[in-house]
Amino acid sequence: MSFAWFIVRLLAVTVGFAALHGYVWWRLCRDTTRPGSVWRPIGAVALGILAALGLLARSFAPSGAPMWFQELVGWPGWLWFGIFMYLFGLLVVAEPLRWFLLRRKKSGIAEPSAATDPATTTDTTGPAPDAADSPPATGLPRRLVVSRAIGLSASAVALATVGHGLYEGYRTPPLKSVTVPLARLPRQLDGYRIAVVGDTHFSALRGRAYCERVVDQINRAQADLIAFVGDLASNEADQVREATDPLANLQARDGAFFVAGNAEHYVGADEWYDRVAELGMTGLPNTRVELPGFDLAGVNDLIVEQRHLQDETGPDLEAALGDRDPDRPVILMAHQPSMIDRALGYGIDLQLSGHTHGGQMWPVHYLSYLRSGQLSGLAEHDGTPVYVTNGAGTNGPPIRVGADADITVMTLRSP
Repeated sequence: MSFAWFIVRLLAVTVGFAALHGYVWWRLCRDTTRPGSVWRPIGAVALGILAALGLLARSFAPSGAPMWFQELVGWPGWLWFGIFMYLFGLLVVAEPLRWFLLRRKKSGIAEPSAATDPATTTDTTGPAPDAADSPPATGLPRRLVVSRAIGLSASAVALATVGHGLYEGYRTPPLKSVTVPLARLPRQLDGYRIAVVGDTHFSALRGRAYCERVVDQINRAQADLIAFVGDLASNEADQVREATDPLANLQARDGAFFVAGNAEHYVGADEWYDRVAELGMTGLPNTRVELPGFDLAGVNDLIVEQRHLQDETGPDLEAALGDRDPDRPVILMAHQPSMIDRALGYGIDLQLSGHTHGGQMWPVHYLSYLRSGQLSGLAEHDGTPVYVTNGAGTNGPPIRVGADADITVMTLRSP
């Protein structure tokens, strides 16, 4: 039954993706050329190849396939996904403008008068030509002029947007300073610094070199504690072993801690908890540690329950917080910010989360907000502060538009 459902979903995605590409071909190739133009079949073949690469990237990057293959299809496929998203959106948004321009009556054309020489006038007894098909001064039908102008403009904006987004997605994530007052923080911990890192998504597209840059930037923060709030990598632990080796160089007085996100649960969270232990980090799977002045707790991700992942262990707040000393302040690491809805009854003082990527690609921000309840930054939920980092990597298309990556340097303040 599950295999049959997989086939149905695959066919639905393939047919839907092909239909969307058909629309783009119609607007960019058919509407901008004359019948019989060689550019129509060339455009169809090019879009077909790009669509196939996009589907391959979606299916195999990440996956259990060889890393070289994931990189081979991932780069062109995911980049085209990003370009296509903006190109398709721009063409759809331009439809009202297209409709208006093609149906606007031409101005500046004098009506023939009764004194006009009949030999030089056009017979007006027949049907009037369609304004959209009548040639303007350029000699081209208006339909071609309008379609080419809109098509070229949409293509240029989509390419420029993705070019900028690629730069933002791969530059070293900047350090972002945030100050959070905690009412129960001991006075001797005033000024305590936590580096909050999430969603690095190390993979075939984000390898060792990127990991080294992230580690160097984290160490530059000189934090007292490092909190990885999930989605460290998109692949299985063994697949990106070499890429994640630089994490062993992380430096913080009280250590580096990690909780699994949805990405780890998809490929095996237990293996990732073992892997971070090899790297000198401390995993917090539904457990906590007592640090000088406060407790640090972690829970597994909600995706286990949301997707009914049978072989994974879901979040257990009772195991992590149930028997703690209520007089000690506690900070909870949970990948999804929506975990706060369950955690409020446990008297936590602060929740650290990621998952949203800050929306990653405008206008996806709005969908991410509806899904997670909090998109980015610091907010209070019934008096409990929740901080959501934009993350240091990307998922899917390796681009960021309107949602810059960050490594947050959080300074805690006591009353």
